[in-house]
Amino acid sequence: MAVSKPTDPTEPIRLKASSYPAVDEGTACTQSSFKTGKRAFLYVGMQGGRYKAMFKLQQSMPQATKLAREAPDDYEIGLNGWVTARFTADRPMPKKLWDKWLDESYELSAAAGSKTSDRKAVKKEATSKTKRAAKAKKKAKRK
Repeated sequence: MAVSKPTDPTEPIRLKASSYPAVDEGTACTQSSFKTGKRAFLYVGMQGGRYKAMFKLQQSMPQATKLAREAPDDYEIGLNGWVTARFTADRPMPKKLWDKWLDESYELSAAAGSKTSDRKAVKKEATSKTKRAAKAKKKAKRK
């Protein structure tokens, strides 16, 4: 009789994370990391015999805080909006929860990255205008 290998409960999370637009998958320490632009939105992998997933949250923070109080071994609030969920193959993180948190985490990171791009574009435009004005001033002095 064949022994079935426990399924990796992070696989559906990883698949969904990689399906978002403009996502790069990499490694941070021993965890898989998922980024959009230069901003991470998910770290996932094994740690201490259990699985772990870290999400960047904002709107769901009250829910995460409540879960961390009720089950401190399973949920932890970190710095700057990062929330860690720990689970096993036998007791995976509920799909409805990770699905919601993953969407939120991606959206926050994508929005933060676009704000950075917008700031860079504005700065570049301002620099160009300053250079054009300096050239025009220099040209006017020559005349």
